[in-house]
Amino acid sequence: MKPYPAALNLLVCILLAICYAAEAFAIAKQTAAPQATSPPAQPVLLVQNDWTSQVVLAHIVGHILEDEGFPVKFVPFDSQLQFQALADGAVHFQIAAWQGPMYEAYEQALGIGMVDAGTHAASTREGWWIPHYVLNECPDAANWQGLNDCAHLFAPDDADMTGQFTGPPADWGKNYARLITALQMNFAITNVNTPQELWSTLQNAYKNRAPVVLFNWTPNFTDVMYDGRFVDFPEPTDACEADASWGPNPDATGDCGERRSNWLKKAAWSGLAQMYPAAWKILKRVNFTNEQIASAMKMVDIDEMQPVDAARLWIEQNSFVVQQWLGRR
Repeated sequence: MKPYPAALNLLVCILLAICYAAEAFAIAKQTAAPQATSPPAQPVLLVQNDWTSQVVLAHIVGHILEDEGFPVKFVPFDSQLQFQALADGAVHFQIAAWQGPMYEAYEQALGIGMVDAGTHAASTREGWWIPHYVLNECPDAANWQGLNDCAHLFAPDDADMTGQFTGPPADWGKNYARLITALQMNFAITNVNTPQELWSTLQNAYKNRAPVVLFNWTPNFTDVMYDGRFVDFPEPTDACEADASWGPNPDATGDCGERRSNWLKKAAWSGLAQMYPAAWKILKRVNFTNEQIASAMKMVDIDEMQPVDAARLWIEQNSFVVQQWLGRR
C-alpha cells in the first residue's frame, strides 16, 4: 500500500481531533443540562410590614444578604399574624418586632417554631410628645400633671381653654380618650387620618415655636430632626387596669400611660439557621441603634427616597457597621 503524503496524514489528524472535541462538547452539554433546569435555591423570606422603619430596615437586610449571594424575597404580612407565620416557616425573618404593640403575639409564637434572633441596641417608645421649647413656657410639661396645668397653652380656642392633643389615626387602636378621662385631664383628642398629618402639625408648630403636644414614637425620623421629649405618665401595671384604687384617680381604672422603654427584637423561623447557616450568623449580628433607624427613615419620609434606594444609600454611608455585621471587622 502506498503511504499517504505527510500533509494528508496531518489533515486526517486534524479532522479526527475536531470530531473528538465536538463529541466531548456534546457529552458535556448533556451532562450540564439537568443543572441548568434544576430549581433555584429557596430564598430567605423577609417579613415586610406597612410602616417606614420596618420596610427600610428590611430592605437594608435584604441588600446585605443579596450582596453575599443569598436569594431574598419580601413578603407583606400583618404585624400580629406575622409571628405565627414565622413559627410555621411561612416566612423566615422579621427585622423589627416592637415590644409595645406586639408583645403578646410575639410571646405566643416563641418556642413553637419561632426563635428570638436578638435584641437591637435601639429601644422603643410611643406616646405623648412635646418639643423642648414648650418647657420654656411650661417648665413641668415633661410630666402629665405639669402638662395638664398648662393645658390652656395648647388650646386652639382661647375661649374654651381645653388643650388639644393631636393623636394617631383612630384605627391604630390607641385609646387616649380613655386615658384623658381616667386622669381627668383638661385635654381633648383630635385624631389625624394619616401619619403625614402628624408631621405637618409638628412642622408648622415647630416653625412658629407654638406649643404642641402630639403622638410620636421612637425610633422615628423626628429623633434626628426635632428636639423634643415624651411626656411621662404613670407607669402601667396589671393593677392599673384591674384595681380602681390604684393610681392617681381612685375612682377609675386605666389611669396609667405606656411603658417608657421597650425592646426592639429580631424574630426568625427556627429552621433558618439550618437552611442558611452563614446568613443566620449575619442576621444575628445585625444590630440597629435609634439614630441609625431614624436616619434611614428620614431618607424615605423626608427626603422622599424609595425604601430600596434609601437602604442602599444607608449601607454606603454605614459601611463600617455593615462590615462588622458581616464579621469582617
